[in-house]
Amino acid sequence: MRLLNNAVPLLLPLLHGPPLPVLHRGCLSTLSPNRGAASRRRLSTDGPAPQALIGRDSVEVLGHTYSRDDFTNVAPSVLAKVGRNLHNQTHHPVWLMKERIKAHFYSAYVGRWGNPLFSVHDNLSPVVTVEQNFDSLLIPPDHPSRKRGDNYYLNRRMMLRAHTSAHQRELVSSGLDAFLLAGDVYRRDEIDASHYPVFHQMEGVRLFSNHELFSGVQHGEELSLFEAGGRRSPHKQETHSLEAVKLLEFNLKTTLARLVTHLFGQELEVRWVDCYFPFTHPSFELEVRFQGDWMEVLGCGVMEQELLTSAGAGGKAGWAFGLGLERLAMVLYGIPDIRLFWSRDERFLGQFRVEEVHQPVCFQVKNQAGNPHLVQLCCFPEVSTPPLLNDISFWLPEDRGDFAENDFYELVRSIGGDLVEKVSLVDQFTHPKTGRRSQCYSIIYRHMERTLTQQEVRLVHEQIERTAETELGVQGRY
Repeated sequence: MRLLNNAVPLLLPLLHGPPLPVLHRGCLSTLSPNRGAASRRRLSTDGPAPQALIGRDSVEVLGHTYSRDDFTNVAPSVLAKVGRNLHNQTHHPVWLMKERIKAHFYSAYVGRWGNPLFSVHDNLSPVVTVEQNFDSLLIPPDHPSRKRGDNYYLNRRMMLRAHTSAHQRELVSSGLDAFLLAGDVYRRDEIDASHYPVFHQMEGVRLFSNHELFSGVQHGEELSLFEAGGRRSPHKQETHSLEAVKLLEFNLKTTLARLVTHLFGQELEVRWVDCYFPFTHPSFELEVRFQGDWMEVLGCGVMEQELLTSAGAGGKAGWAFGLGLERLAMVLYGIPDIRLFWSRDERFLGQFRVEEVHQPVCFQVKNQAGNPHLVQLCCFPEVSTPPLLNDISFWLPEDRGDFAENDFYELVRSIGGDLVEKVSLVDQFTHPKTGRRSQCYSIIYRHMERTLTQQEVRLVHEQIERTAETELGVQGRY
């Protein structure tokens, strides 16, 4: 899964990502008119490192202290982002996406008395128990998503949530039948233009009683949500009737298709992909065409009945979905790199100060004077500053079978910070006589405001080489 670590030099979040193969680089909204010269705050690569909240015996998060143990692996740079709450910062592009989705559900789905059917919850703490994050969602103890290398653990019992679904059971238990949930989530991951260790999700859940699901169907009174003695198949759970599953799936996909059309219009190329989640069955992913590649933007499915039963809603059936707000914003606004969302630069943030959340915005790179002299990245494939590419190769430790790519990605982020644009495993080799294995990674460095020199990049790269040897036990081949 996902990674990042301490930013030893706290490098600019306003760093530009690579021009990927282009299907259509035009953003899906139109550039808004200039709304005046906002105050411009210049960023510097010489800023202080994130305040470390990790002590020898404890970790402090949001005013609470947690004891450290052998599972503690959260990094200061990640903790520094806890509480930023981009989804609640007015006019931030993540906030705009949340508000657009919320506005759609408020207007499209109303209750009997004209009030919104879906309630919204966007202030729940990202610190959750391991039980909330995994067990409440029926994720098995040996499931790979629990791995220490894929998550940020405060200790063996507490962690930073890896998905907003960690709150699903508690909200259903409170009696809610339809709700939206937004928040920041944390995963160790690969390093590229669409992955970051902190991002924002929006969750949706809708439950139906027997009457609610079948009321619009002819002879619906003769149908039931459940069947006795049923069998689990690729298309349904053992407790659900086939009619119920087909209606739930139709309602779910229709709801999400309406949302995507509302956000992007009819022109966006999308596709449904069958997939697996421990907490839904059947399950699906929705992918959109972005910069020449298919990008997954949401996962969804029919909720596992066991989960609903444990939450006290066993008499109902329902669906759930979770989507990434940054990825939707990248497509809608033409933002080329996920790191930009963490920028405090007015040349980025000022472009999203619109009078109305549905107002079109097309992100453009501006120079230090605030002029769009470089290039509208959402409209052209060129890039304003050249990348610098450095390789690193090493022998894997002979006595460590637990080396994981995520460990190396975490180390690179901890040293290079947001100056690192992408890390790719480009070659693997096994020595024919000794059996030793080596790996070679390509690291792309890029600064958006200026051209980097190979000399300054080499300083960072050499620190990565030294630290990989001391912390990961690898042997350099450089």
